[in-house]
Order: sequence, then C-alpha cells, then structure tokens
Amino acid sequence: MRKCPSLLGLLTGLLLPSLAFAACEQMREGAATYLACRFDPTGEDIRLHLAGPDGAAYGGFVGLRRQLWAERRVLTFAMNAGMYHDDLSPVGYFAEYGKVLKPAVTGGGWGNFHLLPNGVFLMKGGKASVMETKAFVASGVVPDFGTQSGPMLVIDGKLHPKFLADSDSFKIRNGVGVDDRGQVHMVVSRVPVRFYDFAVFFRDRLDVANALYLDGTISSVFIAEDKRMDRLFPMGPILSVSMPIPQ
Repeated sequence: MRKCPSLLGLLTGLLLPSLAFAACEQMREGAATYLACRFDPTGEDIRLHLAGPDGAAYGGFVGLRRQLWAERRVLTFAMNAGMYHDDLSPVGYFAEYGKVLKPAVTGGGWGNFHLLPNGVFLMKGGKASVMETKAFVASGVVPDFGTQSGPMLVIDGKLHPKFLADSDSFKIRNGVGVDDRGQVHMVVSRVPVRFYDFAVFFRDRLDVANALYLDGTISSVFIAEDKRMDRLFPMGPILSVSMPIPQ
C-alpha cells in the first residue's frame, strides 16, 4: 500500500523553495569523503535541543521537527550533538535557552569524551564558538545554547596531541567547528575515518582553528532540502538550524 505523505511533510515541501539553505557539499580528502555544511549564525538560527515541553527527550529528528513546527519554525538541518547516557541525558555540559541543565565535566575518565582536552560548542548572542572545556569554565560565560563533547579535534590551529596518523580506529564521525569569520561548519564523514584525518580535514580544508568531535557510529543528519532524515539510533542532544515559517 502506498503511504500518504504527512501534512507536515507536504507543507514543508511547499515552503522549501522560499527558504534559504546552508551550503552543503560532498568533499573528498584522501580516501575519505565528507558531507560538509556551512552556516552563518548572523543570519541563521542555530540552537541545541534535548527534550520537548513534556520533559521527554526527543530521541531523534521526528519529534524535534514536529515541535519546531508547532512553534511556527521549519527545521532545515540537524545533527546529533554530543555524547549521552542510556537515558539520553548529556554526559557533559548542556545549556538550552540560557538555562544550564548539566554543569561542565572537567575530570578524566574512560572513552572518547574523556580524551582530554575536550570542549564546548556554544551560541551566545548570535555568535558561535568552540572552546576547550577548562577555558570555557574559566571564562564564566553562560551561553544561550551549549554542549560539551570530546575530544577537541583542533585547538587554536593545532591537532589534538593524542591523535595518531597511523591509528587503526576507523569510525563514521561527526563534528562542529567555527572559523575565523564566525562561520559554523558541521561535518559528518561518509566513510569510517581516523580522528587524525577528521581533524586535518577541519583544519586544512575548512580552515577551522577550533573544532569539536560530537560522536561516532551514531552520527546522523537531517537535511530538509535533500529529504534526508537519518534514524540510525536514538540520540540525546541535537544541534539544529531552523527558520520561521514565512508569513
């Protein structure tokens, strides 16, 4: 039986021609291919999300898209935005609409999150930044939106010191970086890659001096223009780009 498209899907499709979209392109670097999308936070609304009004974690793009539509906004792009526990709560710092829901984690531990230094991606007053966690804590900044993850990929133009060019750890990976013009770059690899190669891509191809790893394996994206909505795994924090519904 042929499924009928949802009303939300039909209306979003009708609106697509009137909406501006980020510059997303497939980029090849060595043996790897990446989906790299660039956003200008001065003209595009970049937010972080965890749970809906009922307190339940979105867990994916479907619920977030529906909630934004109820707020008269169109979701144009989204990706998973940091590591989380089994209950989908964030492992590290998380702030939404100026409210800190989880404080920064500065200690060591097991796993990629604790491959120090890790960092925080944040939005404050329409400007985006990626900061190493201890520098972020010392700054005293309370962002409008913020998520902590790790490891940092690029720190002030230098690769994370623990990355190995000959590592045998290959995974699908996604991350975010901010260049010196304030442009936000959200990237997901199309094939499994090393941390080292992923970091080099941000630094050398995208000219990003500070970039943060968000996660691997579960890496998922939503792209309205391409009608792409990954549903690989449940997810915790979500990074979004949305626009008001045109009047």
